[in-house]
Amino acid sequence: MKSKILAEFFGTAFLLMIVVGSGIMGENLSGGNTAIALLANSLATGAGLFVLIQNLGPISGANFNPVVSLIEAMWGRLDRRTLFLYWIAQFSGAIIGVWLTHAMFHQEILQLSVKSRMGSHLWISELIATFGLICTIALSGRKHVEFAPMSIAAYIVSAYWFTSSTSFANPAVTLARAFTNTFCGINIGGIVPFVVAQFVGALLAFSILKKLKC
Repeated sequence: MKSKILAEFFGTAFLLMIVVGSGIMGENLSGGNTAIALLANSLATGAGLFVLIQNLGPISGANFNPVVSLIEAMWGRLDRRTLFLYWIAQFSGAIIGVWLTHAMFHQEILQLSVKSRMGSHLWISELIATFGLICTIALSGRKHVEFAPMSIAAYIVSAYWFTSSTSFANPAVTLARAFTNTFCGINIGGIVPFVVAQFVGALLAFSILKKLKC
């Protein structure tokens, strides 16, 4: 059990270092071109996520995401105690990952984002992004499980671009990104509607997948 919790903690911490760090680097090097910064951010996130899932998946399942863990519990693959321990590891790992990123880039460790991400279009975007993520996780490895890490990583890269919210799709990531006033930040006032939309999207995906007997 301890190895699973540590895998979720370190995996989520590294995921946030990848997301926030590549956002900072992309913004620093893009000369003000937001498209180039987002491209760098999305490619780094996809590549890093593939590595994390490939390496830590055999240990903990490589959830790194509270809604993924919830759906795993609803499928009967995690018991309630493990679910809560995963959540603790994911949320704490995400925040520590952000702080370590600030340290790497010689920034103030403690920050609060001022970037507003409010609006019903963004909440719909998060619902769709999370719905797609859960479906991808559930369906990608049915015949060839070895392709699941690549499928999930590729989905996240594409979702950066086809969703208006740039696909947070993860409550731990959403909360942690409120603590960085950088390219990837989100004002703390935007957290609750994002997280609600993410849970709704995940539960909707679970409901449809269950009806499809997936």
